[in-house]
Amino acid sequence: MSVIKKIDSYILKRFFTLFVMTFLIVIFILLMQFLWKHFADLVGKGIGWDVLAEFFIYAVMTLVPLALPLALLLASLMTFGNLGENFELTAMKSAGISLFRIIRPLMIFVAFIVVGAFFFSNYVLPKSQKNMYTLLFSIRHKSPELDVPVGEFYAGINGVNLYVRDKDKSLLKDLMIYDFSSGFSNAAVLVADSGKIQLTGDKKYLLLTLYHGESFENLREQKMSGANNIPYRRETFSYKELLYDFDSEFNRYDESLLQDQHISKNIRELSHSIDSIKKIIEVRSASQVQEMLQYRYFLGNVGEEISWGVDPEVDLTRYDPDSAFLNLGNSEMEFAVNYAVERAKSMLDHIQYNKLLLGEPQMYMNRHASEWHRKFALSFACLIFFFIGAPLGAIIRKGGFGFPVVISVLMFVIYYIIDLTGYKMAREGIWEAYQGMWLSSAILFPVGVFLTYKAAVDATLFNPEIYVKFFHTIKIKIYHFIRISVDDEYEDSK
Repeated sequence: MSVIKKIDSYILKRFFTLFVMTFLIVIFILLMQFLWKHFADLVGKGIGWDVLAEFFIYAVMTLVPLALPLALLLASLMTFGNLGENFELTAMKSAGISLFRIIRPLMIFVAFIVVGAFFFSNYVLPKSQKNMYTLLFSIRHKSPELDVPVGEFYAGINGVNLYVRDKDKSLLKDLMIYDFSSGFSNAAVLVADSGKIQLTGDKKYLLLTLYHGESFENLREQKMSGANNIPYRRETFSYKELLYDFDSEFNRYDESLLQDQHISKNIRELSHSIDSIKKIIEVRSASQVQEMLQYRYFLGNVGEEISWGVDPEVDLTRYDPDSAFLNLGNSEMEFAVNYAVERAKSMLDHIQYNKLLLGEPQMYMNRHASEWHRKFALSFACLIFFFIGAPLGAIIRKGGFGFPVVISVLMFVIYYIIDLTGYKMAREGIWEAYQGMWLSSAILFPVGVFLTYKAAVDATLFNPEIYVKFFHTIKIKIYHFIRISVDDEYEDSK
Protein backbone atom coordinates (compact mmCIF):
# COMPACT_ATOMS: atom_id res chain seq x y z
CA MET A 1 0.00 0.00 0.00
CA SER A 2 1.39 3.38 -0.98
CA VAL A 3 2.20 5.75 1.88
CA ILE A 4 1.19 8.80 -0.21
CA LYS A 5 -2.17 8.43 -1.87
CA LYS A 6 -2.89 9.67 -5.36
CA ILE A 7 -5.04 12.57 -4.14
CA ASP A 8 -2.23 13.71 -1.84
CA SER A 9 0.43 13.53 -4.54
CA TYR A 10 -1.88 15.32 -6.99
CA ILE A 11 -2.52 18.22 -4.64
CA LEU A 12 1.13 18.37 -3.61
CA LYS A 13 2.29 18.59 -7.23
CA ARG A 14 -0.20 21.35 -8.02
CA PHE A 15 0.74 23.32 -4.93
CA PHE A 16 4.51 22.79 -5.20
CA THR A 17 4.61 23.96 -8.82
CA LEU A 18 2.68 27.13 -8.02
CA PHE A 19 4.68 27.71 -4.83
CA VAL A 20 8.04 27.60 -6.62
CA MET A 21 6.76 29.83 -9.41
CA THR A 22 5.19 32.44 -7.08
CA PHE A 23 8.21 32.37 -4.76
CA LEU A 24 10.59 33.19 -7.64
CA ILE A 25 8.27 35.93 -8.90
CA VAL A 26 7.95 37.50 -5.44
CA ILE A 27 11.72 37.31 -4.89
CA PHE A 28 12.29 39.01 -8.24
CA ILE A 29 9.83 41.83 -7.44
CA LEU A 30 11.25 42.39 -3.97
CA LEU A 31 14.79 42.31 -5.36
CA MET A 32 13.93 44.97 -7.94
CA GLN A 33 12.42 47.13 -5.22
CA PHE A 34 15.50 46.62 -3.05
CA LEU A 35 17.89 47.46 -5.88
CA TRP A 36 15.91 50.55 -6.81
CA LYS A 37 16.22 51.69 -3.18
CA HIS A 38 20.02 51.34 -3.36
CA PHE A 39 20.34 52.34 -7.01
CA ALA A 40 22.38 55.46 -6.24
CA ASP A 41 24.89 53.44 -4.20
CA LEU A 42 25.62 50.98 -7.01
CA VAL A 43 25.63 53.05 -10.19
CA GLY A 44 28.77 54.80 -11.36
CA LYS A 45 31.12 53.06 -8.91
CA GLY A 46 32.85 50.74 -11.39
CA ILE A 47 32.05 47.68 -9.28
CA GLY A 48 32.99 44.34 -10.85
CA TRP A 49 30.39 41.74 -11.76
CA ASP A 50 31.74 39.34 -9.14
CA VAL A 51 31.05 41.87 -6.38
CA LEU A 52 27.61 42.70 -7.78
CA ALA A 53 26.73 39.00 -8.04
CA GLU A 54 27.79 38.46 -4.43
CA PHE A 55 25.68 41.46 -3.37
CA PHE A 56 22.63 40.11 -5.26
CA ILE A 57 22.99 36.70 -3.60
CA TYR A 58 23.10 38.24 -0.13
CA ALA A 59 20.14 40.49 -1.01
CA VAL A 60 18.06 37.52 -2.18
CA MET A 61 18.82 35.62 1.01
CA THR A 62 17.74 38.57 3.16
CA LEU A 63 14.45 38.81 1.24
CA VAL A 64 13.51 35.13 1.70
CA PRO A 65 11.71 35.61 5.07
CA LEU A 66 9.61 38.37 3.52
CA ALA A 67 8.87 36.48 0.31
CA LEU A 68 7.87 33.16 1.93
CA PRO A 69 4.56 34.31 3.51
CA LEU A 70 3.43 36.06 0.33
CA ALA A 71 4.40 33.08 -1.86
CA LEU A 72 2.52 30.67 0.42
CA LEU A 73 -0.54 32.90 0.42
CA LEU A 74 -0.58 33.26 -3.37
CA ALA A 75 0.22 29.59 -4.08
CA SER A 76 -2.44 28.23 -1.71
CA LEU A 77 -5.01 30.72 -2.99
CA MET A 78 -4.32 29.82 -6.63
CA THR A 79 -4.18 26.08 -5.94
CA PHE A 80 -7.57 25.86 -4.25
CA GLY A 81 -9.01 28.51 -6.53
CA ASN A 82 -8.12 26.35 -9.53
CA LEU A 83 -9.53 23.24 -7.81
CA GLY A 84 -12.77 25.06 -7.10
CA GLU A 85 -13.01 26.64 -10.55
CA ASN A 86 -12.55 23.23 -12.23
CA PHE A 87 -15.09 21.62 -9.85
CA GLU A 88 -12.39 19.23 -8.60
CA LEU A 89 -12.91 20.45 -5.04
CA THR A 90 -16.66 19.85 -5.37
CA ALA A 91 -16.04 16.32 -6.63
CA MET A 92 -13.75 15.56 -3.69
CA LYS A 93 -16.30 16.81 -1.18
CA SER A 94 -19.06 14.86 -2.94
CA ALA A 95 -16.96 11.72 -2.44
CA GLY A 96 -17.04 12.38 1.32
CA ILE A 97 -13.58 13.89 1.63
CA SER A 98 -13.52 16.81 4.07
CA LEU A 99 -11.59 20.01 3.50
CA PHE A 100 -9.11 19.18 6.26
CA ARG A 101 -8.41 15.82 4.65
CA ILE A 102 -7.79 17.56 1.32
CA ILE A 103 -5.31 20.05 2.77
CA ARG A 104 -3.63 17.53 5.09
CA PRO A 105 -0.62 16.88 2.79
CA LEU A 106 -0.19 20.61 2.33
CA MET A 107 -0.34 21.16 6.08
CA ILE A 108 2.55 18.73 6.51
CA PHE A 109 4.47 20.40 3.69
CA VAL A 110 3.87 23.88 5.13
CA ALA A 111 4.93 22.64 8.58
CA PHE A 112 8.31 21.71 7.12
CA ILE A 113 8.51 25.15 5.48
CA VAL A 114 7.71 26.86 8.81
CA VAL A 115 10.41 24.91 10.64
CA GLY A 116 12.87 25.50 7.80
CA ALA A 117 12.03 29.22 7.78
CA PHE A 118 12.84 29.44 11.50
CA PHE A 119 16.22 27.74 11.10
CA PHE A 120 16.92 29.89 8.05
CA SER A 121 16.12 33.05 10.04
CA ASN A 122 18.20 31.87 12.96
CA TYR A 123 21.36 30.65 11.23
CA VAL A 124 21.51 31.77 7.59
CA LEU A 125 19.81 35.18 7.72
CA PRO A 126 22.14 36.79 10.32
CA LYS A 127 25.25 35.89 8.32
CA SER A 128 23.74 37.01 5.01
CA GLN A 129 22.54 40.31 6.50
CA LYS A 130 25.92 40.98 8.07
CA ASN A 131 27.75 40.24 4.81
CA MET A 132 25.30 42.21 2.69
CA TYR A 133 25.37 45.41 4.77
CA THR A 134 29.15 45.19 5.14
CA LEU A 135 29.43 44.91 1.37
CA LEU A 136 26.94 47.76 0.92
CA PHE A 137 28.97 50.04 3.22
CA SER A 138 32.09 49.17 1.25
CA ILE A 139 30.37 50.03 -2.05
CA ARG A 140 29.01 53.30 -0.65
CA HIS A 141 32.46 54.48 0.38
CA LYS A 142 34.10 53.61 -2.90
CA SER A 143 34.92 56.61 -5.04
CA PRO A 144 32.85 56.89 -8.22
CA GLU A 145 34.35 56.30 -11.63
CA LEU A 146 36.21 59.24 -13.06
CA ASP A 147 33.80 60.47 -15.73
CA VAL A 148 33.64 64.26 -15.80
CA PRO A 149 30.46 65.43 -17.61
CA VAL A 150 30.29 68.43 -19.94
CA GLY A 151 28.20 71.46 -19.08
CA GLU A 152 27.49 70.57 -15.43
CA PHE A 153 29.30 70.48 -12.12
CA TYR A 154 31.04 67.25 -11.14
CA ALA A 155 31.20 66.56 -7.37
CA GLY A 156 32.87 63.16 -7.44
CA ILE A 157 36.10 64.55 -5.95
CA ASN A 158 36.00 65.15 -2.20
CA GLY A 159 35.83 68.87 -1.39
CA VAL A 160 35.92 69.95 -5.04
CA ASN A 161 33.32 70.96 -7.62
CA LEU A 162 34.59 70.82 -11.21
CA TYR A 163 32.91 72.42 -14.23
CA VAL A 164 34.01 71.69 -17.82
CA ARG A 165 32.52 73.54 -20.76
CA ASP A 166 33.88 71.29 -23.52
CA LYS A 167 36.02 68.17 -24.16
CA ASP A 168 38.47 67.19 -26.88
CA LYS A 169 39.32 63.54 -26.20
CA SER A 170 41.39 63.68 -22.99
CA LEU A 171 41.78 67.48 -23.04
CA LEU A 172 39.30 69.45 -20.92
CA LYS A 173 38.48 72.99 -22.08
CA ASP A 174 37.30 76.05 -20.12
CA LEU A 175 37.61 74.61 -16.62
CA MET A 176 36.24 76.14 -13.44
CA ILE A 177 37.15 74.62 -10.05
CA TYR A 178 35.65 75.41 -6.64
CA ASP A 179 37.97 73.96 -4.00
CA PHE A 180 36.40 73.64 -0.52
CA SER A 181 38.92 71.11 0.81
CA SER A 182 40.23 73.66 3.36
CA GLY A 183 36.74 74.68 4.48
CA PHE A 184 34.13 77.05 3.08
CA SER A 185 35.71 80.05 4.80
CA ASN A 186 38.95 79.41 2.89
CA ALA A 187 37.49 78.44 -0.48
CA ALA A 188 39.64 78.68 -3.59
CA VAL A 189 38.41 79.35 -7.15
CA LEU A 190 40.46 78.34 -10.19
CA VAL A 191 39.78 78.92 -13.87
CA ALA A 192 41.88 77.60 -16.76
CA ASP A 193 41.77 77.52 -20.54
CA SER A 194 42.45 73.77 -20.64
CA GLY A 195 43.63 70.89 -18.55
CA LYS A 196 44.02 67.14 -18.13
CA ILE A 197 42.89 64.83 -15.39
CA GLN A 198 44.36 61.41 -14.62
CA LEU A 199 44.88 58.92 -11.81
CA THR A 200 48.29 58.30 -10.28
CA GLY A 201 49.99 54.92 -10.68
CA ASP A 202 48.74 53.58 -7.33
CA LYS A 203 45.19 54.82 -8.12
CA LYS A 204 44.93 56.58 -4.77
CA TYR A 205 45.32 60.19 -5.96
CA LEU A 206 43.98 62.35 -8.75
CA LEU A 207 46.41 64.54 -10.69
CA LEU A 208 44.85 67.60 -12.29
CA THR A 209 47.08 69.50 -14.75
CA LEU A 210 45.93 73.03 -15.69
CA TYR A 211 47.17 75.33 -18.48
CA HIS A 212 46.90 79.13 -18.71
CA GLY A 213 44.66 80.07 -15.86
CA GLU A 214 44.13 82.09 -12.72
CA SER A 215 43.37 81.26 -9.08
CA PHE A 216 41.83 83.21 -6.22
CA GLU A 217 41.93 82.06 -2.57
CA ASN A 218 40.63 83.54 0.69
CA LEU A 219 43.04 83.52 3.63
CA ARG A 220 40.48 84.09 6.36
CA GLU A 221 42.47 82.08 8.93
CA GLN A 222 45.39 84.50 8.50
CA LYS A 223 43.23 87.52 9.29
CA MET A 224 44.76 89.68 12.01
CA SER A 225 42.64 90.19 15.12
CA GLY A 226 40.81 93.51 15.00
CA ALA A 227 41.34 93.93 11.26
CA ASN A 228 38.33 94.42 8.99
CA ASN A 229 39.94 93.29 5.75
CA ILE A 230 40.33 89.62 4.84
CA PRO A 231 43.62 88.74 3.14
CA TYR A 232 43.54 86.82 -0.12
CA ARG A 233 45.92 85.39 -2.69
CA ARG A 234 45.65 85.80 -6.44
CA GLU A 235 47.83 83.86 -8.86
CA THR A 236 48.21 83.74 -12.63
CA PHE A 237 49.81 80.63 -14.04
CA SER A 238 50.61 79.01 -17.36
CA TYR A 239 51.11 75.55 -15.89
CA LYS A 240 49.86 74.18 -12.59
CA GLU A 241 49.43 70.72 -11.05
CA LEU A 242 46.93 69.84 -8.30
CA LEU A 243 46.82 66.59 -6.35
CA TYR A 244 43.61 65.33 -4.68
CA ASP A 245 42.78 62.23 -2.67
CA PHE A 246 40.84 59.86 -4.90
CA ASP A 247 41.05 56.18 -3.96
CA SER A 248 39.43 54.33 -6.87
CA GLU A 249 40.19 50.87 -5.51
CA PHE A 250 37.40 48.79 -3.96
CA ASN A 251 38.27 48.28 -0.28
CA ARG A 252 36.15 45.85 1.71
CA TYR A 253 35.24 46.62 5.28
CA ASP A 254 35.81 43.91 7.82
CA GLU A 255 32.71 41.87 8.66
CA SER A 256 33.29 42.47 12.37
CA LEU A 257 32.00 46.01 11.74
CA LEU A 258 28.42 44.76 12.29
CA GLN A 259 29.23 41.94 14.67
CA ASP A 260 27.45 43.59 17.61
CA GLN A 261 24.32 44.60 15.68
CA HIS A 262 21.00 42.80 16.18
CA ILE A 263 20.77 41.79 12.52
CA SER A 264 23.96 39.71 12.86
CA LYS A 265 22.90 37.50 15.78
CA ASN A 266 20.94 34.30 16.26
CA ILE A 267 18.55 33.42 19.08
CA ARG A 268 21.25 32.44 21.56
CA GLU A 269 23.38 35.53 20.88
CA LEU A 270 20.36 37.82 21.06
CA SER A 271 19.30 36.36 24.41
CA HIS A 272 22.83 36.80 25.79
CA SER A 273 22.98 40.43 24.61
CA ILE A 274 19.53 41.19 26.06
CA ASP A 275 20.49 39.78 29.47
CA SER A 276 23.77 41.73 29.48
CA ILE A 277 22.27 45.07 28.53
CA LYS A 278 19.38 44.56 30.95
CA LYS A 279 21.86 44.31 33.83
CA ILE A 280 23.60 47.47 32.63
CA ILE A 281 20.27 49.34 32.54
CA GLU A 282 19.38 48.13 36.04
CA VAL A 283 22.74 49.24 37.45
CA ARG A 284 22.55 52.66 35.79
CA SER A 285 18.94 53.19 36.87
CA ALA A 286 19.72 52.31 40.50
CA SER A 287 22.77 54.59 40.45
CA GLN A 288 20.77 57.50 39.05
CA VAL A 289 17.97 57.06 41.58
CA GLN A 290 20.48 56.93 44.44
CA GLU A 291 22.27 60.01 43.15
CA MET A 292 19.05 61.99 42.64
CA LEU A 293 17.75 61.19 46.10
CA GLN A 294 20.94 61.84 48.03
CA TYR A 295 22.60 64.62 46.07
CA ARG A 296 20.15 66.42 43.79
CA TYR A 297 16.85 66.25 45.61
CA PHE A 298 18.00 66.83 49.20
CA LEU A 299 20.96 69.07 48.21
CA GLY A 300 23.41 66.80 49.99
CA ASN A 301 26.37 64.71 48.92
CA VAL A 302 26.25 61.04 48.02
CA GLY A 303 26.76 58.86 51.07
CA GLU A 304 26.41 61.70 53.59
CA GLU A 305 23.91 61.66 56.42
CA ILE A 306 21.44 64.46 55.79
CA SER A 307 20.40 66.45 58.85
CA TRP A 308 18.07 69.43 58.62
CA GLY A 309 18.55 70.52 62.24
CA VAL A 310 14.78 70.72 62.74
CA ASP A 311 12.85 69.03 65.52
CA PRO A 312 10.61 66.32 64.04
CA GLU A 313 7.66 67.64 66.08
CA VAL A 314 7.82 71.08 64.44
CA ASP A 315 5.01 71.65 61.92
CA LEU A 316 6.66 72.91 58.72
CA THR A 317 3.40 73.22 56.76
CA ARG A 318 2.59 76.63 58.29
CA TYR A 319 5.63 78.17 56.63
CA ASP A 320 4.87 79.74 53.23
CA PRO A 321 7.81 79.92 50.76
CA ASP A 322 6.16 82.81 48.90
CA SER A 323 5.93 84.91 52.06
CA ALA A 324 9.55 84.14 52.92
CA PHE A 325 10.61 85.20 49.42
CA LEU A 326 8.62 88.46 49.54
CA ASN A 327 10.20 89.39 52.86
CA LEU A 328 13.66 89.42 51.27
CA GLY A 329 15.39 92.54 50.05
CA ASN A 330 15.79 93.37 46.37
CA SER A 331 19.38 92.13 46.14
CA GLU A 332 18.51 88.98 48.05
CA MET A 333 15.51 88.36 45.78
CA GLU A 334 17.67 88.75 42.69
CA PHE A 335 20.26 86.40 44.14
CA ALA A 336 17.57 83.82 45.02
CA VAL A 337 16.03 83.99 41.54
CA ASN A 338 19.38 83.67 39.76
CA TYR A 339 20.38 80.80 42.01
CA ALA A 340 17.08 79.01 41.34
CA VAL A 341 17.47 79.48 37.58
CA GLU A 342 21.01 78.11 37.64
CA ARG A 343 19.89 75.16 39.73
CA ALA A 344 17.04 74.47 37.29
CA LYS A 345 19.41 74.59 34.30
CA SER A 346 21.85 72.31 36.08
CA MET A 347 19.08 69.85 36.87
CA LEU A 348 17.84 69.95 33.25
CA ASP A 349 21.33 69.20 31.92
CA HIS A 350 21.74 66.41 34.43
CA ILE A 351 18.37 64.86 33.53
CA GLN A 352 19.19 64.99 29.82
CA TYR A 353 22.54 63.35 30.51
CA ASN A 354 20.86 60.60 32.55
CA LYS A 355 18.32 60.15 29.77
CA LEU A 356 21.15 59.69 27.28
CA LEU A 357 22.85 57.15 29.53
CA LEU A 358 19.66 55.07 29.70
CA GLY A 359 18.31 55.84 26.22
CA GLU A 360 21.06 54.24 24.15
CA PRO A 361 21.16 50.89 25.99
CA GLN A 362 17.35 50.83 26.10
CA MET A 363 17.19 51.32 22.33
CA TYR A 364 19.87 48.64 21.94
CA MET A 365 17.81 46.21 24.03
CA ASN A 366 14.56 47.06 22.21
CA ARG A 367 16.09 46.24 18.84
CA HIS A 368 17.57 42.99 20.08
CA ALA A 369 14.30 41.94 21.72
CA SER A 370 12.34 42.83 18.55
CA GLU A 371 14.73 40.78 16.43
CA TRP A 372 14.39 37.85 18.86
CA HIS A 373 10.60 37.81 18.46
CA ARG A 374 10.79 38.45 14.71
CA LYS A 375 12.51 35.11 14.10
CA PHE A 376 9.47 33.31 15.52
CA ALA A 377 6.83 35.72 14.19
CA LEU A 378 7.96 35.43 10.55
CA SER A 379 7.79 31.64 10.68
CA PHE A 380 4.35 31.74 12.26
CA ALA A 381 3.21 34.21 9.58
CA CYS A 382 3.87 31.51 6.94
CA LEU A 383 1.38 29.23 8.70
CA ILE A 384 -1.19 32.00 9.04
CA PHE A 385 -1.01 32.96 5.38
CA PHE A 386 -1.48 29.36 4.32
CA PHE A 387 -4.65 29.08 6.40
CA ILE A 388 -5.85 32.34 4.88
CA GLY A 389 -5.04 31.46 1.27
CA ALA A 390 -6.26 27.83 1.17
CA PRO A 391 -9.80 28.39 2.56
CA LEU A 392 -10.13 31.69 0.70
CA GLY A 393 -9.32 29.95 -2.58
CA ALA A 394 -11.86 27.24 -1.78
CA ILE A 395 -14.50 29.91 -1.13
CA ILE A 396 -13.96 32.25 -4.09
CA ARG A 397 -13.18 29.37 -6.54
CA LYS A 398 -11.17 31.57 -8.87
CA GLY A 399 -7.76 30.51 -10.12
CA GLY A 400 -5.10 32.07 -12.33
CA PHE A 401 -3.25 35.34 -11.76
CA GLY A 402 -6.27 37.64 -11.70
CA PHE A 403 -8.38 37.88 -8.60
CA PRO A 404 -6.03 35.75 -6.42
CA VAL A 405 -3.14 38.11 -7.05
CA VAL A 406 -5.25 41.14 -6.10
CA ILE A 407 -6.41 39.48 -2.88
CA SER A 408 -2.89 38.28 -2.03
CA VAL A 409 -1.28 41.67 -2.56
CA LEU A 410 -4.03 43.39 -0.55
CA MET A 411 -3.65 40.96 2.36
CA PHE A 412 0.14 41.22 2.28
CA VAL A 413 0.06 45.04 2.24
CA ILE A 414 -2.22 45.00 5.29
CA TYR A 415 0.11 42.55 7.01
CA TYR A 416 3.21 44.59 6.13
CA ILE A 417 1.70 47.87 7.39
CA ILE A 418 0.62 46.29 10.68
CA ASP A 419 3.96 44.52 11.12
CA LEU A 420 5.95 47.69 10.37
CA THR A 421 3.82 49.69 12.81
CA GLY A 422 4.31 47.11 15.54
CA TYR A 423 8.07 46.98 14.92
CA LYS A 424 8.43 50.76 15.21
CA MET A 425 6.36 50.80 18.40
CA ALA A 426 8.54 48.04 19.89
CA ARG A 427 11.78 49.65 18.72
CA GLU A 428 10.91 53.01 20.29
CA GLY A 429 9.89 51.35 23.54
CA ILE A 430 6.25 52.48 23.32
CA TRP A 431 5.11 48.84 23.41
CA GLU A 432 6.75 45.73 24.72
CA ALA A 433 8.74 43.83 22.11
CA TYR A 434 6.37 40.86 22.03
CA GLN A 435 3.36 43.16 21.61
CA GLY A 436 4.79 44.96 18.61
CA MET A 437 6.27 41.94 16.84
CA TRP A 438 3.23 39.70 17.30
CA LEU A 439 0.66 42.39 16.48
CA SER A 440 0.21 41.33 12.83
CA SER A 441 -0.10 37.65 13.79
CA ALA A 442 -2.64 38.45 16.50
CA ILE A 443 -4.79 40.35 13.99
CA LEU A 444 -4.53 37.93 11.05
CA PHE A 445 -4.78 34.69 13.05
CA PRO A 446 -8.54 35.16 13.77
CA VAL A 447 -9.03 35.94 10.07
CA GLY A 448 -7.43 32.60 9.14
CA VAL A 449 -9.56 30.72 11.69
CA PHE A 450 -12.73 32.40 10.41
CA LEU A 451 -11.99 31.67 6.76
CA THR A 452 -11.05 28.06 7.53
CA TYR A 453 -14.35 27.56 9.36
CA LYS A 454 -16.37 29.14 6.54
CA ALA A 455 -14.60 27.00 3.94
CA ALA A 456 -15.21 23.83 6.01
CA VAL A 457 -18.98 24.50 6.16
CA ASP A 458 -19.11 25.50 2.45
CA ALA A 459 -20.04 29.12 3.15
CA THR A 460 -20.36 31.49 0.20
CA LEU A 461 -18.86 34.71 1.48
CA PHE A 462 -18.49 36.34 -1.94
CA ASN A 463 -21.97 35.62 -3.32
CA PRO A 464 -23.63 39.04 -3.85
CA GLU A 465 -27.14 37.55 -3.65
CA ILE A 466 -26.58 36.65 0.00
CA TYR A 467 -25.69 40.23 0.92
CA VAL A 468 -28.59 41.63 -1.13
CA LYS A 469 -30.98 39.29 0.67
CA PHE A 470 -29.43 40.19 4.05
CA PHE A 471 -29.83 43.94 3.54
CA HIS A 472 -33.33 43.42 2.18
CA THR A 473 -34.28 41.55 5.37
CA ILE A 474 -32.81 44.36 7.50
CA LYS A 475 -34.73 46.90 5.47
CA ILE A 476 -38.05 45.03 6.01
CA LYS A 477 -37.44 44.76 9.76
CA ILE A 478 -36.68 48.50 10.01
CA TYR A 479 -39.82 49.27 8.02
CA HIS A 480 -41.99 47.10 10.30
CA PHE A 481 -40.39 48.67 13.41
CA ILE A 482 -41.16 52.20 12.17
CA ARG A 483 -44.71 51.15 11.19
CA ILE A 484 -45.41 49.67 14.64
CA SER A 485 -43.99 52.79 16.36
CA VAL A 486 -46.22 55.08 14.28
CA ASP A 487 -49.31 52.95 15.01
CA ASP A 488 -48.57 53.00 18.74
CA GLU A 489 -48.25 56.80 18.76
CA TYR A 490 -51.53 57.07 16.84
CA GLU A 491 -53.33 54.85 19.37
CA ASP A 492 -51.88 56.85 22.28
CA SER A 493 -53.07 60.13 20.72
CA LYS A 494 -56.65 58.84 20.70
